[in-house]
Amino acid sequence: MTTTATTQELQVCRIKFPEIKLQTRDAHKLRGYFGNLFKEHSPMLHNHYEDGRFRYKYPSIQYKVINNIPTLIGIEEGAELLPSLFLKIKELDINGQKFRINAKNIALTNEKTGYSSSLQEYQFKTLWMGLNQTNYTKYHKLESEVEKQEMLNAILVGHILSFFRNTGVELNANERLMAKVNVEEKSTQFKENKMIAFSGSFIVNALLPDEIGLGKSVSRGFGTIKRS
Repeated sequence: MTTTATTQELQVCRIKFPEIKLQTRDAHKLRGYFGNLFKEHSPMLHNHYEDGRFRYKYPSIQYKVINNIPTLIGIEEGAELLPSLFLKIKELDINGQKFRINAKNIALTNEKTGYSSSLQEYQFKTLWMGLNQTNYTKYHKLESEVEKQEMLNAILVGHILSFFRNTGVELNANERLMAKVNVEEKSTQFKENKMIAFSGSFIVNALLPDEIGLGKSVSRGFGTIKRS
C-alpha cells in the first residue's frame, strides 16, 4: 500500500474519442481545431489571450493522441471548462478530413497529487521534450552518459515542480523530490524543426495524475505520462 505525505486533490477531466484513430503527431492539429472552434470561450483552450499575447502558464487543457485515440485532458479550471464545451461536439475536422463523433468517453476525477514517501514509476506515453535552447547546448557538451543522466534527472524534477507550482500543489520545506530517468534520445519534428526528445520511463517520489504532460509543449501532446 502506497503511503503519501503532503498531497492535494486535483480535479482532472479526460475526454476520449475511442472510434477515431489518429497518429501521435496529429495532437497539434487537435489543439488547432478545438482552439479555433472555441476561441471566444477561454484562452485556456489555445494558450493565447484575445490580443494575441501568449499565456505563459502550465496548460490546464492539453491535446494528445494516446494509443491512436484523440484525448483531451483538463486540469482544475480546465477540468471545469471541458465537459460543457465538448459535449456539444458532433465531429472533428483534421486537415479537412471530417470524423463523425458517435461516442465520447468522459471521466471527471479527483486525484491525489504531490509528495510521496515511496517511489512511483511512470512511462512516457509520448516523447518527453526535456531540453530547451539553453540547456540543449550544455547537454551536448557533456562527455559522459552519467553526467547527461544527472542533468536530465534535475530537469525532470524542475518540470514536476513547475507542474506543482502552476496547479497549486505545495510541498513542505523538508519534502525534496528525487527522480531517475531511464530514457533514450529520439529525433522528432517540432514546428518543422528537427528536435531531440526522449522516450522511456522514470521513477520519482511524487504522485502525478495519469496522462498529464511534463516538459515543453505539453499542450501539443508531448511528455504524456502514465504510472506503471
